[in-house]
Amino acid sequence: MSGKIVSIHSFRGGTGKSNIAANLAAAAALDGKRVAVMDTDMASPGIHVIFGMGREKMKYTLNDYLRGSCDITDACVDLTDRLNIKSGKLFLIPSSMAATDITRILREGYEVGDLKKGFTEIIKKKNLDYLIIDTHPGLDRETLLSMATADYLFVVVRIDEQDLLGTAATLSVARKLQVPDIRIIINKKPGIYENKAIIAEVEKKFKTTVATIIPLLPLLIEAGSRYVVTLRHPDSEFTKNIDDIYRLMK
Repeated sequence: MSGKIVSIHSFRGGTGKSNIAANLAAAAALDGKRVAVMDTDMASPGIHVIFGMGREKMKYTLNDYLRGSCDITDACVDLTDRLNIKSGKLFLIPSSMAATDITRILREGYEVGDLKKGFTEIIKKKNLDYLIIDTHPGLDRETLLSMATADYLFVVVRIDEQDLLGTAATLSVARKLQVPDIRIIINKKPGIYENKAIIAEVEKKFKTTVATIIPLLPLLIEAGSRYVVTLRHPDSEFTKNIDDIYRLMK
């Protein structure tokens, strides 16, 4: 198959978007696929922490590539052995956590065309089955590009009025961009709500299929974004949720 772009997006921060992106990448790699995760949330990066790289100094990042300081493959970290993945491959293109790099990208910006070129190049050079993009929350140039180039768009939402209103705007934009496959992931669902009722209400409201509902699980609270839950707890309810999402990408 040619490499597919999977965009994981939310209108607001704190939805668990990065955690879902990291675990989805792991699920695909465990299935024998060649997968890369790109952290395009350059204003508040962090997915590398989930992969156990929180305290490591990275030689190159996506910021360096967008400044023209390196090739996109130079910023690509092979996590396969670190995560003990036997069949597939898992790569990460992180964004910089350095305050100077974050302020610089916010102040000076970057050429969106270079980011699009990076998507194409990393898929080709690493022979990827999937490029999973962890986007910046909200709607800006980068997220519009991530949507416009996506084969699959998963919009992560909580049962919260602000989230729901923002999701309506996100889905409207995605449809105008003619994204081929759009789904909703409901995350951090409180136990007081019934799944069937939520699915019926959300699908009626947004005319978009719900991929899965992820409860507010003690396991995820305990993990605290410190590791990839699906690798450490393969039989957990959360892993089954992630597998539900992954099946929609096959």
